[in-house]
Amino acid sequence: MADNDIAAAAESAPPVDPAAEAAALREENAALKDRLLRAIAETENLRRRSEREAADARVYAVTKFAGDMLSTADNLARALASVSAEVREAADPAVRTLIEGVELTERDLIAALSRHSVKPISAEGEKFDPNVHQAVFEVEDATKPVGTVANVMQGGWRIGERTLRPAMVGVTKGGPARS
Repeated sequence: MADNDIAAAAESAPPVDPAAEAAALREENAALKDRLLRAIAETENLRRRSEREAADARVYAVTKFAGDMLSTADNLARALASVSAEVREAADPAVRTLIEGVELTERDLIAALSRHSVKPISAEGEKFDPNVHQAVFEVEDATKPVGTVANVMQGGWRIGERTLRPAMVGVTKGGPARS
């Protein structure tokens, strides 16, 4: 009886148009191809995004530590700046050795920071850039273009392409307009 029902259903089914069936299959094929291409594109975008995030993590992972080390670099630089050349020459050998040790420590610290993409920002004589400089005061100077960094109060640092700490600077005013 079940075989008779199937045969009856097949006889009562409308005839299949081969052209319509082919068109439907082509449409389905195009839709599936589009979904496949979109899935491949999404996978490629995800791969690129993951690679970029991993690279950023490698470069910027030391950000907090590097920021903490900047005060140590500043203190070493201030200690060395406080000793004039005359005092260095007049100092006894033990004091000269101490000064040389502090200089070596400062160089090693800056080299270690540099190995991890932490580099100082050049500031003095540069055009003021609010992305890397923080203006603390203005200096009247008619010889330099307006907006030139005249003094550096505290050096700035960047890590990779990001500003870790902006340079605190004094900016000129009253000079010729910058071209």
